[in-house]
Amino acid sequence: MAENFYYKSPIGILEISLENQALVGLKIVESREKLSEQIGYFAEVEKQLDEYFSFRRKEFNLNISLKGTEFQKSVWTELLKIPYGKTKSYREIAKNIGKPNAQRAVGMACNKNPILLIIPCHRVVAKNGDLTGFASGVERKAFLLCLEAKNPCL
Repeated sequence: MAENFYYKSPIGILEISLENQALVGLKIVESREKLSEQIGYFAEVEKQLDEYFSFRRKEFNLNISLKGTEFQKSVWTELLKIPYGKTKSYREIAKNIGKPNAQRAVGMACNKNPILLIIPCHRVVAKNGDLTGFASGVERKAFLLCLEAKNPCL
């Protein structure tokens, strides 16, 4: 059974789900009356999120546990390879996982990403570079890409 903790971030309140000292979920929620105390493994997740949002962390070093179909897991694993501040297209991801015609399915897997930020689906863009589809809103995707580029759009 997952335990949920809450973290206030620049993109909204994040619900962090932990199970057996592994991160199983990270998503934006509308509200939470009380933010979580720094206890156990949550303290490490919070520390790394603080560092990411303050430009001090480019890679997360957290235990994650992926729950999804084999196809989804292959997409999410490929997303973990996209470097901080860089982007890849849905088409590139599809090719990299050996399914060159599966761009739409890659998009759907990105939409079902259970661990926002850590699995960087925000770094996936249309082949022409347009920001498309982000489960948490394109404006948040733009914010995260600007943050990683240390762009003045913040």
